[in-house]
Amino acid sequence: MKSVRPALIAVALLLAGCASSAPQTGSDSGATWWNPLTYSWSSLAPWNWFGSSLAVNEQGVGELTASTAMNETAIGEALGGNYQIRKGMRSENGGVVTFFQAVSDKQVKVEVTGQSTVERIDVTDRAIISADGNKIGTPFRDIFRKAFGACDKGTGADSQGVECAAPGSQHISYLFTGEWHGPEGLMPPDETLQNWTISKIIWRK
Repeated sequence: MKSVRPALIAVALLLAGCASSAPQTGSDSGATWWNPLTYSWSSLAPWNWFGSSLAVNEQGVGELTASTAMNETAIGEALGGNYQIRKGMRSENGGVVTFFQAVSDKQVKVEVTGQSTVERIDVTDRAIISADGNKIGTPFRDIFRKAFGACDKGTGADSQGVECAAPGSQHISYLFTGEWHGPEGLMPPDETLQNWTISKIIWRK
């Protein structure tokens, strides 16, 4: 019984805290009561203690979607105003590409490309997770057993990595990078990929 008593005390304290944070006033006596049937227990979940964060889903990143206009104000607002937004241009495949970068702590965390609206979002912010819980730094072995059927050699600026479609997604892919000393241009073997990690989460329209 001695081991049960501390647990009961902890529960009592928790209920008392909930009661003080979710008051309900009685109609006749004016007293404040706590109703466990109407209290939002989901608010006690650990992921709600520090507020919500951005996530990559089938629609985009947070409120940044395929319908978001390609301008500084719209992109900044869609990302919750958490980043400094800057515009740039570069040559790509014989043409000029306009992009916007979301910067925090002097580092690029998100890059957005498109024409009139958003078409691609590249995420390198460790605070942004994918819908299935993966994030920058997640090992290949935690998601895939082998590359065949899911992965291809990266291209362009991502040529040093391997890009794999996120399981069950039509819009999200992961760029894995790591050490390998094999021939340039070839896919590393599965044994090597097991230790590679996500360096970028990519969303495409």
